[in-house]
Amino acid sequence: MPQPLTVAAIGFWHVHAGDYAKAAQQHPDTRLVAVWDDDEERGRAAAEAFGVEFVPDLDELLARDTLDAVTITTSTDQHHDVILRSIAAGKHVFTEKVLAPTADEAEDIVAAAASAGVALVVSLPRLYDGYTQAFQQFIDSGALGTLTYSRVRLAHDGWVAGWLPDRFGNPEEAIGGALTDLGCHPAYLTRLFHRAEPLAVSAVYGSVTGHPVEDNAVVTAEFPGGALGVFEASVASAPGQFTIELRGTEGVAVYGFGGPTLLVGGGEHGDEWRELPIPDALDGAFAEWVDRIHSGTTADANLDHALALTRMVVAANASAASGVAVPVAAARAVV
Repeated sequence: MPQPLTVAAIGFWHVHAGDYAKAAQQHPDTRLVAVWDDDEERGRAAAEAFGVEFVPDLDELLARDTLDAVTITTSTDQHHDVILRSIAAGKHVFTEKVLAPTADEAEDIVAAAASAGVALVVSLPRLYDGYTQAFQQFIDSGALGTLTYSRVRLAHDGWVAGWLPDRFGNPEEAIGGALTDLGCHPAYLTRLFHRAEPLAVSAVYGSVTGHPVEDNAVVTAEFPGGALGVFEASVASAPGQFTIELRGTEGVAVYGFGGPTLLVGGGEHGDEWRELPIPDALDGAFAEWVDRIHSGTTADANLDHALALTRMVVAANASAASGVAVPVAAARAVV
């Protein structure tokens, strides 16, 4: 049997850094060997927690021939630099969303990975979940008809319960607030369900906790044919809020209202509601990354979503700042 891939955890800025380090320890084909962080105290604490070496020099770590791959969970503003340095060193990269602060930087990263022949996968976990597969099956069955409206909301209590670090409110490091981080999930699900690129987005942000970035965000996306998709995020709400609502010309499907159940109605069901079974989740993004490394293939669908997500987030931030709708295709730079 081949030896497990050696993985270093790069950056413990993001709250999911520990999750990916744990995944590297638990996956049978990977082995966590080192940690780097630009905050030495934070990095040494993480290395001690996971029982691996702390390496203070990133370039020295990336130059090691014995290192195969890295997970990257630095602050978002460092993604472009750190990911490109990792790719240039020939390391496979698994990274937290968003891929980069701007669309141009995100495209740079994808192109560099393709040129270097390294596997790049972005953590977009809800693409793989069972309810997502169930919604897609319902859409494909035709029971929804034409999708005319969607609403996806994700919220937690991070800034009212005190567990979300204040660094998530640093505009320079985080490149935005609730929408840029938590709102990524509703954003890419909205695009997935509409099976189209949004034409433009209109965003309204609010803050009730006093951070310099938003803790509540509501974005409306316009799709070809007149369909609307609303995606929302909050880090200042009661926990456990994740809901999906799809409405079409023939039927409706909702998830998460009162529990993790998927209900459908309309069409042959009339005013009655029927619960649909939710299949098991697919193997997640980390497992796909390992498979891509071994097979030498590209995670085309994952990267397509990651690039589109960056454009949507940039457009939403620009809309919130300007107060007008922003065409998604034209959204290139962070505002």
